[in-house]
Amino acid sequence: MLTCDTYHLPTTLRDALELWSEAPEGSRLVSGATDILPWAREGRAGDVHIPSFVDVTRVAEFEGHSLANGRITLGANVVYQDFLTDGVLKHLLPCMPYCAIWFADDQIREQATLAGNLANASPVADGTPAVAALNGAVEIARLEDGEIKTRRFTVSDFILGPGRTVLQPGEIITSVSLDALAGYGGSFQKVGQRRSLVISIACCAALVKADSTGRVFDDVRLALGGVGPRPIRLNAVESQLRGERISRRTIDRAAQLAADEVASRSRQEYRRSVVIGFVKAGIEEALENQPDVDVKFEEMENA
Repeated sequence: MLTCDTYHLPTTLRDALELWSEAPEGSRLVSGATDILPWAREGRAGDVHIPSFVDVTRVAEFEGHSLANGRITLGANVVYQDFLTDGVLKHLLPCMPYCAIWFADDQIREQATLAGNLANASPVADGTPAVAALNGAVEIARLEDGEIKTRRFTVSDFILGPGRTVLQPGEIITSVSLDALAGYGGSFQKVGQRRSLVISIACCAALVKADSTGRVFDDVRLALGGVGPRPIRLNAVESQLRGERISRRTIDRAAQLAADEVASRSRQEYRRSVVIGFVKAGIEEALENQPDVDVKFEEMENA
């Protein structure tokens, strides 16, 4: 059973920061709360008493999204279902709908926020590799001498390790900003026998943009999750592919290079084989999803 002494519903960032900075030790900040309830369920954490909950679902500053200078900023209360239903987000963040469809189920997607997923800092979180591939950055806020101060970190710097982030007592995530990548094809690969409710062994986010001829890799973004303590951006693989002719052989070489990035301490050989398959499938699927360009594989023309 989960119980608490006080449950706060602030409506402004300042109110939320004041309540959170003054909350007793052991209090919890929640939005969707999709991890809190399973954690507190009998048999996992037993009976749990929380001194104070600060629920930020009604904080006005955390709503919606905005676009400026090639970046889209998502309020901290943007939920995973938005990546499937919001036309702007689907258009500008091409890998996120594929990530979202793998994320839990319909009911949880309506509650679970991207910001909360990042704050949990699970090595197998679905959102972290997708955000890393989109050059994601996290903004956090705190009260200092009565003034609201903010800090900003790339997602790789924000997450320090399993369950650990740069968040200090009294700080709250306010937004997540991402590259707006209209015109890219996106993909998300994840180990599992079902399309939802599967905790990743490993996952891969891919974004690909072919040139106007459909024959050359113009840009490639690849990131892995579940193969190390933090999301891994495959910078060497991306560099190898940019400017190369699109071919199965080129993709195979890139996938082999990606396997060298596996840093997990357990089941390394299995994860290496999974990474090779994921990177190949991710690149190929992202090419298939490339809008407005007819992608042409070199071998197919020469066959």
